[in-house]
Amino acid sequence: MADSQFVLVLGTRNTKKRRELEYLLSRYPQVQLKSLDDFPDAIEVEETGTTFAENAALKATEQAVHLSQYVLGEDSGLSVAALDGRPGVYSARYSGEDATDDSNKVKLIEELSGVPTEKRGAWYTCHMTLSDPDGNVLIDCESQCHGRILTEERGEAGFGYDPLFEIPEYGLTFAELGDEVKSVLSHRARANRSFVPKLLGLIARLN
Repeated sequence: MADSQFVLVLGTRNTKKRRELEYLLSRYPQVQLKSLDDFPDAIEVEETGTTFAENAALKATEQAVHLSQYVLGEDSGLSVAALDGRPGVYSARYSGEDATDDSNKVKLIEELSGVPTEKRGAWYTCHMTLSDPDGNVLIDCESQCHGRILTEERGEAGFGYDPLFEIPEYGLTFAELGDEVKSVLSHRARANRSFVPKLLGLIARLN
């Protein structure tokens, strides 16, 4: 692979999540990013894991073997202390099989109705897994970002639960902070900071 770019397939069909990963990884010229849209025969991986790590590994290894590519599997979600860690791995489908960002936020607000500010602590988790084309896990990284859930939405940026997730130190939600600040503070940005040195080390060994 000498003198060539390392092809990394982002194993997600979530457009907003893919764009965020592209933003975080695009500054490394030795990496050529591809998405599942570049592979018409990409499969749908069923997220049957009970942890972020298990789901990330499924997305990475199954897709990598199928496509014969290096695939980055990512699984992330929101956990709320007052809800015993829910919605957790079910964050995207919290309000049912036909869940949307809006319906999930409505359910979260309802479930936390009456819970005081000091007990609305929550954290985002992001797990990243890189698989080689044979289905071997080469890199595993997980990070979190802590904050609290508001009683109503604030901000227009971001996606998912971002308008409800406030960073107390800033007094702003992820949806108010904007992409540049979020790309430093977020769970995905933190996991990426652990992931990139390992990825660059792998690329150096392969060259």
